[in-house]
Amino acid sequence: MTTPAWDPAQYLRHAGHRARPFTDLLARIPALPGEVPAVADLGCGPGNMTALLAERWPTARITGYDNSPEMLDKALVEYAGPTPGGGRLDFSHADVRTWAPERPYDLIVSNATFQWVPGHAERFAEWIAGLAPGGTFAFQVPGNFTAPSHRIMRTLAESPRWRGRLAEALRHDDAVLGPEAYLERLTGLGCAADVWETTYIHLLTGEDPVLDWVKGTGLRPVLTALGDDPGARDAFLAEYRAALREAYPAGPHGTPFPFRRIFAVAHKEEN
Repeated sequence: MTTPAWDPAQYLRHAGHRARPFTDLLARIPALPGEVPAVADLGCGPGNMTALLAERWPTARITGYDNSPEMLDKALVEYAGPTPGGGRLDFSHADVRTWAPERPYDLIVSNATFQWVPGHAERFAEWIAGLAPGGTFAFQVPGNFTAPSHRIMRTLAESPRWRGRLAEALRHDDAVLGPEAYLERLTGLGCAADVWETTYIHLLTGEDPVLDWVKGTGLRPVLTALGDDPGARDAFLAEYRAALREAYPAGPHGTPFPFRRIFAVAHKEEN
């Protein structure tokens, strides 16, 4: 899988729709044990979701971690520093594949990141061990890898025209586990776990809105792999655009875009 280069501006074009799953996740997280909670946000991106943590826990000391310099630069400029409730937002470079808690956290949370981390479920034990007693590990991941948006992308990348450059660029449909598998993993680690799934029907507007959406996320490895060849990039996008228009026809009020998400909230018992 190609390590993507990120574009914060493109990612934030659909910020409202992208925020909904995170706010739904936060609504299910129980009270945190610390008076001044320590919070880690794994894969913080441009920081707009990390800022919501400060609204929920005003006194918290929150650190957002990401491995994208572009995303971290945006987060640092927009959100870093003291928060109105007396807490603080910080941002730091880290690779979620190797990140380990350097101190006990009251909450370790991640929003739409683990799909980029092969074998992420194998890290759960270390992260839960890094929680303070009574702490919480919570995340959401997309569960839409069999949706037309992703199937078409992979089919094109594996076609004779593109496989030489793109066959290994994209994630496959096993990028995340199913809800039952996450529940088994988390309960097996001694947590009380709440796992569920939701399919959102986003009503997108504008020209080719599904293509515009995936340009900010799932299509980044393709755009990165073809970044040095604008002609090839545009040719791929033309093929992909035509197929997306057929798979997601526009309606009178916009283009409906179903998007399945998987959520998990795991609570560590107090000693």
